Amino acid sequence: MWSASFVINFGVRHRSVLSLFLFAVYLDNLGKLSSPLHGCYVILHADDILLVSPSITRLERLLHCCEHEIASLDMCINFRKSGCLRVGPRCDIMCSTIVSSTSHELLWKSELRYLGVYLTRSKYMRCSLDEAKRGFYRAANSIFGKIGRTASEEVTRHSILLNLNVFQYYFTA
Repeated sequence: MWSASFVINFGVRHRSVLSLFLFAVYLDNLGKLSSPLHGCYVILHADDILLVSPSITRLERLLHCCEHEIASLDMCINFRKSGCLRVGPRCDIMCSTIVSSTSHELLWKSELRYLGVYLTRSKYMRCSLDEAKRGFYRAANSIFGKIGRTASEEVTRHSILLNLNVFQYYFTA
């Protein structure tokens, strides 16, 4: 049964605690698309979606299924932020272009960012930590810039070790 219509004049703020929960509830059916296409997976985390498939044909089919489900929720995929990455023994072989059901072409990339980690094209699943290292050095230099030569050696060492522990936790969790 349908209720009376009503207008919603506001939404949930991006990166709020509630937005992650509502995203998970709203897109719950999207995570269930993996079962009809054997060997394919839809991984939902926060507001990111990762499609994993053993072949390009199945990936394109999975993309079309996701597009259909997302369109039924009156949402759309941002193809400017989307891309494809090939991992496996044939990672260097040129792939056919994947075209969405709305005629958007997905570009093949050598590196993709997912949840803050850069996945790289290679024979085995591999991550690039270059951006993370850059961020670590930027944070360490920022600490040195603030405390300069006025802080004791112990405070400086503690600050760097704390920064290093956060770095290690982020990439081993």
